Amino acid sequence: MEIEFIIQLSLLGVVVGFAAGLLGVGGGVILVPMLTSMFLSANIVPSHAVHLALGTSMACIITTTFSSAFSHYKNHNVDWPHVKAMVPFIVIGALCISFLIPIINTTFLAVFFSLFITSLAIKLFVNQAPSTSKLPNRLPPQLAGLGIGSISTLVAIGGAAFTVPYLLSRRLALRTAIGSAATIGFPIAIAGTIGYGINGQISPLELANNDNIIGFIHIPSVIIISASGFFMAPIGVKMSNKLPIAILKKIFAILLVCLSVKMLMNVVL
Repeated sequence: MEIEFIIQLSLLGVVVGFAAGLLGVGGGVILVPMLTSMFLSANIVPSHAVHLALGTSMACIITTTFSSAFSHYKNHNVDWPHVKAMVPFIVIGALCISFLIPIINTTFLAVFFSLFITSLAIKLFVNQAPSTSKLPNRLPPQLAGLGIGSISTLVAIGGAAFTVPYLLSRRLALRTAIGSAATIGFPIAIAGTIGYGINGQISPLELANNDNIIGFIHIPSVIIISASGFFMAPIGVKMSNKLPIAILKKIFAILLVCLSVKMLMNVVL
């Protein structure tokens, strides 16, 4: 790899780690559009840039989800009955959807992801506080886990955007819902990475002939981004008590929309 590409990956890891610690936003929403653009610019399997960005992003968030899950575990913020009920079906959902990834059109993936992060950006911009439901959600944890694992893998995120609202609707306290969602995010990242790694092997030869790629995962990018992001996340956590988070969320929401548009333009045009 060229030194410029390595520097770009390092800076991306710094931004992702800092944002995750500061705003509690998973790295996938930043990584996928940025990696798509970088892979296209570097001419790294351009015909499968979105697939590669999704798989690489999934592998990158393993370290951040583990760190977050362990922190919540130490602070007793995990509801283990819900976690144990959901995780097996989350893994099944993540692995099953990964079998469809190689045959899903690149443009469809780009549009689907862009719509998802745009909806997330709107929620961040209005800064709507989550609330518990008056009546508990009757959707079984097993079925919820199947859906959360599938969609989270499709857009390469840890799933907190779906898991926290669901757990709140099950009458869990906010702190416990967040801690449980963080714990659930780790097996999503593991299962999604395995799925992208295995099912990417059945894709065209341009992926198989690249020594830096396993399935849909660009290994050097994973190593560099994970390393730089791991050291920046604690700094983001410390700064969260000193910076105006409400304003930063609005700025970040606008940034997400810009990234969404850029990703669509790169892929469609």
